[in-house]
Amino acid sequence: MDIPVKPVLLVAACALIDPDGRVLIAQRPKDKPMAGLWEFPGGKVEAGEAPEDTVVRELHEELGVETKKACLAPLTFASHTYEDFHLLMPLYVCRRFWGIPGPREGQAIKWVRPQRLREYPMPPADAPLIPFLIDLL
Repeated sequence: MDIPVKPVLLVAACALIDPDGRVLIAQRPKDKPMAGLWEFPGGKVEAGEAPEDTVVRELHEELGVETKKACLAPLTFASHTYEDFHLLMPLYVCRRFWGIPGPREGQAIKWVRPQRLREYPMPPADAPLIPFLIDLL
C-alpha cells in the first residue's frame, strides 16, 4: 500500500518577548488561509535561507523591528500534517530587538501573557507550542 507523500513546508516562527514577559502574536489577514487565527510572527524559509535569517527578515517585513541572528534562541518546533502539505516549523525566542512592533501587513497584533495564549484561536501547528512558552516564561 503506497501512502501519498505530502510536500514538506519549512516555516520559521518567533516568540517575540517584551521586557514584561509578554509574547507578541499576530492575526492572519482575511486574504490568507486560516484567516482570523492568531500565530507567532514568521514565514516561509526561502531557498538558500537559514531559518534564523527568515525570522530576522520576517520580523522586519511584518512588524518593522530589527534583530540579529545572535539574538534568537531556538525553543522548540512544530511538526503538523495539513491536508495538502506537512509543516515543519522551528520556534525561536527573541528578547532583544530594536524598534516598536507595528502591523505592516494589515494584520492585528497583540502582546499576550503566555498563560493567556490559549484564549486566542491558533492554527493547529501553533497551539502545541504554547506550553513551551508557559514553561519558559
